[in-house]
Amino acid sequence: MLVLSRKQDEKIIIGDSITLMVVSIQGDKVRLGIEAPKEVSIHREEVYQAIQSEQKSGCKPQSTPTEK
Repeated sequence: MLVLSRKQDEKIIIGDSITLMVVSIQGDKVRLGIEAPKEVSIHREEVYQAIQSEQKSGCKPQSTPTEK
């Protein structure tokens, strides 16, 4: 695993199309901003694990409405 240190408002670039930015740091919480193409799925780990669990059990994951 690559481990990088960043300060608030600093960015990390992944490939040509994904940017992570440290938006804020408050105590033990870090807020990240993520810019990525719409076709790239981005989930918190617990949400991703729930999706994977649903797919393995044969359940169809609920779709989340998107704002336009």
